[in-house]
Amino acid sequence: MRKMMGFAVVVTALFGFAPDLRADTMTLAHSTWVGYGPFYIARDKGFFEDEGVEIELQIMENTPLKMGALMAGQVDLVASTADEFPIYMKPGTPLKYILAVDNSNGGDGVVSNKEIKSVAGLKGKKVAFEEGSVSQFFINALLLEAGLTQDDIEMVNMTATDAGVAFVAGRVDAAVTWEPHLTQGEKAEHGRRLVDSSQKPGLIVDVVAVTEETMTERGEELQAFVRAWQRALEFLESNPDEAYQIMSDGVGGWLSDPAEFKAVVTGIEYLDMGRNKEMFGTSDAPGQLHQTLGDAITIWSDFGKVQVDGLTPADVIDGSYIN
Repeated sequence: MRKMMGFAVVVTALFGFAPDLRADTMTLAHSTWVGYGPFYIARDKGFFEDEGVEIELQIMENTPLKMGALMAGQVDLVASTADEFPIYMKPGTPLKYILAVDNSNGGDGVVSNKEIKSVAGLKGKKVAFEEGSVSQFFINALLLEAGLTQDDIEMVNMTATDAGVAFVAGRVDAAVTWEPHLTQGEKAEHGRRLVDSSQKPGLIVDVVAVTEETMTERGEELQAFVRAWQRALEFLESNPDEAYQIMSDGVGGWLSDPAEFKAVVTGIEYLDMGRNKEMFGTSDAPGQLHQTLGDAITIWSDFGKVQVDGLTPADVIDGSYIN
């Protein structure tokens, strides 16, 4: 997803050290996050190969590096939160969302002092979150819904982990953070869970995006990729112990312990084809993903971070592969 809890960055073709891959291999870049675990099931159980696609998985924690590699054609697919891509899209290089992989379901949220009873109550308060992150998107979406903007609060720029620690220490009035810091803040004597992502389904959702060029040239392989994702989720359902071992081994880092991996998974929902169809919707009845991306475009445009003029959700979301 977007949890920057590791520091290792895979060296890519951006620096002239591309992996020795076969020409027909597709490369998927992602950060260290439980939502991407099923990709490793698909790889290690041979589902990608069975379906007719070769996928190389690369962990890349640095978001600008990862997005730059996608825009430059040095990786083929990137998995990240839906709100992040509009910041990195370049004019003349359209991106398409082809799959939704997980939805935050309580793993992200806002903790606040007990006297703050609603998002509107954050007005004039010190709120800690990281600039340019999904946390900034999340709080701004909540503020927008409450009729406020970021200008109505006092932003304290720090990572989600540091924000959670600062709140427990009483240095800020509220923090936008994730587990385990969300629960730690809630349990603080002065703390409460103001809102979490379980109350805002689809607002923090991870997707896989590709360039329009890749979609045009390698459509059959992308279809195979989506089929393999569904098979991985079915394997997780029927063989959880083996699946969690595969996923923790593959994702590694701070999630290398299967027990830790499984504990973090309780804060998300993996999205199968049925849930993907709900998320994507149709042209006549757009799903939640359209609303989320629309909010992201509005919010990031207000901060001057969107480089593509007139960008709309319909330009980016392509539900053909999940159907």
